[in-house]
Amino acid sequence: MSHADLKEEIQELKRKHDAVIFSHYYEDGAIQDIADELGDSLFLAQCGAEVKNPVVLMAGVVFMAESIKVLSPEKTVLVPDLRAGCSLVQDSPIKEYTKWREDNPDAVMVTYVNSSAEVKALTDITCTSTNAEQIINSIPKDKEILFGPDKNLGRYLAQKTGREMKIWPGVCEVHELFSFKKLLELKQKHPDALVISHPECEESVLSLSDKIGSTSFLLNEVKTNKNNKFIVATEAGIFHQMKKIRPDAELLQAPARGNCVCNECPYMKMNTLEKIRDALRTLNPEVVVDKSLIDRARLPLERMMKVTRGESISWSSCER
Repeated sequence: MSHADLKEEIQELKRKHDAVIFSHYYEDGAIQDIADELGDSLFLAQCGAEVKNPVVLMAGVVFMAESIKVLSPEKTVLVPDLRAGCSLVQDSPIKEYTKWREDNPDAVMVTYVNSSAEVKALTDITCTSTNAEQIINSIPKDKEILFGPDKNLGRYLAQKTGREMKIWPGVCEVHELFSFKKLLELKQKHPDALVISHPECEESVLSLSDKIGSTSFLLNEVKTNKNNKFIVATEAGIFHQMKKIRPDAELLQAPARGNCVCNECPYMKMNTLEKIRDALRTLNPEVVVDKSLIDRARLPLERMMKVTRGESISWSSCER
């Protein structure tokens, strides 16, 4: 079947089921192009809570679909492939994360949305890379902070906000592999290039960066910055949109360590147009979150969105 026929069938199935397709920026360009909503994890979480469609297909990874299900349990939430996980989810097993929570009962636990619903259910407030600094700054100064599961983002936030935090030792396997040495060499070769990086990268890589921020921040930097050359240290899927908004700019991928071409998230790339078509045909695979978790996992997501909107929350009510 041609891509054109495949896309037409997807559109017909969407109409049949009154479905909406979300895509993260790290998906293949063909998937990004058919999405009704395209964005980073914060934007997609907000959309998941707001759309009226009874069926939402999340072309991303499973934790993103779980967040949509938690915020809208009445919706049928689909993913193209249930194997599309995340190294940060793997790095924060529930048993160990629970013990960390229990060992620090008076701390405010801030958990990156790149986490399982079970881990979110332990958490006081979630964050994304877009709003993480805002979330940390909203926490009273007398509160101890636990931050997980991404150690690189946690370290970056501690430096940026001046807050001491206990940080969980998880990593994003894609952003962890960017090479300081190779990036330095590339920067020397292209001294006119602006280096823009995601805060999940290691500290050494961030030290070479001119701008640091979330996926949407990096996209906006390319859109608005008058520079004509960029070295980009994040997942390669973002280049699809960057090329659209700045066809005049030269975009260089920050290199990975060794001989590895590891700039793509293997989990995001499990999704295909064919799998999206099949999921809409059968309304499977469906993401299911245990009812006992939904209310507890929803609370930290709702707190996050309130703080992001500039609303106040009661931190005393976060004590568990």
